[in-house]
Amino acid sequence: MKITKESLANYKDRYNGNATNKVVQNAIAKVGINKSSVDNNMTRRHNFVFSHETEKGDITNQKSSGRCWMFAALNTARVDTMEKLNVKTFEFSQNYTLFWDKLEKSNYFLDSIIETVDEPLNSRLVQHLLQDPVQDGGQWDMFSGILEKYGAVPKSAMPETYHSSNTRELNQLLTAKLRDFAAKIRENHKSGKTKDELVELKEDYLYFVYALLVKTLGEVPESFTYEYRDKDEEFHRIHEITPREFFEKYVAWDLEERISLINAPTDDKPFGKAYTVKYLGTIKEAQPIRYVNAPIDALKKAAVQSIKDGEPVWFGCDVGKMLDREAGIMDDKAYDYEATLGESVELTKGQRLDYGESLLTHAMVFVGVDLDDEGNPIKWKVENSWGDKSGDKGVYSMTDKWFDEYNYQVAVKRKYIDEKWLKALDEPVVELEPWDPMGALAMVK
Repeated sequence: MKITKESLANYKDRYNGNATNKVVQNAIAKVGINKSSVDNNMTRRHNFVFSHETEKGDITNQKSSGRCWMFAALNTARVDTMEKLNVKTFEFSQNYTLFWDKLEKSNYFLDSIIETVDEPLNSRLVQHLLQDPVQDGGQWDMFSGILEKYGAVPKSAMPETYHSSNTRELNQLLTAKLRDFAAKIRENHKSGKTKDELVELKEDYLYFVYALLVKTLGEVPESFTYEYRDKDEEFHRIHEITPREFFEKYVAWDLEERISLINAPTDDKPFGKAYTVKYLGTIKEAQPIRYVNAPIDALKKAAVQSIKDGEPVWFGCDVGKMLDREAGIMDDKAYDYEATLGESVELTKGQRLDYGESLLTHAMVFVGVDLDDEGNPIKWKVENSWGDKSGDKGVYSMTDKWFDEYNYQVAVKRKYIDEKWLKALDEPVVELEPWDPMGALAMVK
C-alpha cells in the first residue's frame, strides 16, 4: 500500500497539532537527538565512587584500531604482573598480540576457504567467510588462544607503530589480498588441484601475510630483556626471556580455569547449555570458542565475587547503547527519547538480539562495583581503553540496569561460577551458525 497525498496531509496535521514538536525540532536542529534527549539527572546517579574496587594500571588507548578485546584482556592480566613485579602500573604490548592475531586469522580464513571449496561461491557460508576475514575484533576465547600459544611481552619489547594504532589501511589491503588468495584457491580446485596441493599454495600466501605484517607492525621478539624500577625505586633486569616464559612467570594464569558466561535470553539458546560458533576462531589448533549461556544474575554474581577477591573482570557489551561517551556514563535512562520523539524503543534484550538491534561490540574491564547494604549492585566501575580524555580520566560508570540490558559476556575464574552452570561444560556443545549474533566480535574504536 503506497503513501498517498491524504496520508501525508494527515501526518502533517498530526505533527502541527502538537505544540511541543516545534520546540523539540528546533533543539534537535541545533544539538542533535541525544543532547536534546539527555537526562540531566544522569550525572547525579554517577559519582564515580564504588564500594569495592580492584587494582588497575594507567588508562590505555587503542587509538584508531578495534583492539578493545586485546586491551581489555591485557589490562586484566597486568594486575597480576604489577603485583609480581611490585610496580604501580604496567602495560603489555598490544602490537605483539595484534601481529599474531592477524597472521593466525589469515591462516584460519584460508583453511576455511580450502574446507569449503565444494560450496557454491554464492552460498551464505562462503559469502560470510569473505565478508570480513581479518578485522580487528575478537572474543575472550580467541585471545586466550593467542596467550596460550605466543605469550605476551611488555610494551617496550614491541612498541606501537603507525599501523598498529591505525589499522584501517592495513585491514583493507590484507582483506583484499585474502580475497585474492581465496579466488586462487577455488580456481586451482576447479582445475583439479588436490587439497594437499591447495595447502602448499596456502603456505606461499601466508608468507606474503607474514612479510606484510613485519613491514607494518615490526618484527616480533623471540626473546627480550626487560628493565624496570619497582615501587621502591629499585632497579631490576630480567635477562633474555621468551614471551611465553614472561607470561607463564609474570601472569601465571591457568587459562583453562577462565570460563566465559554469556547472557543471550533468546528462545533458541536455553540457559544452562554450552555454545560455540562455527568457523569462528583465531588459532586453528586451539580449543574452539565455548561459553555457557546463563541468566544475567549469574554473570553479575560471578563478576562481584571476582571483584571482591581483587580480580578485574573482562566483559563484552553493546557499548553504543545509552552511552554518554564524554561523561563516561552507561545508563539505561541516559536519554529520554519518549519525551523528545514521542516513543522509546520497546524491544526486549532477546528481541534486540533476534531483530539485529543489538550485539556484542566492545570489550572493557570491570575494576569495581558499588554494592548496597544488602549486597546488590548499584553501579559498576569500568576501565576503558579509549584514553583518559573521557569519563573520570578514562574510567566509566555503568548502572546495574544497563548491565542487565546491554552486557553479554564475562570471563571469570571457574571458582566464581555456580556449579549448576558449569555442568554445561560436561555436556555436548551446541554449534551456532557463523552469522549468529553471539558470534559478534568486540571491535569498537
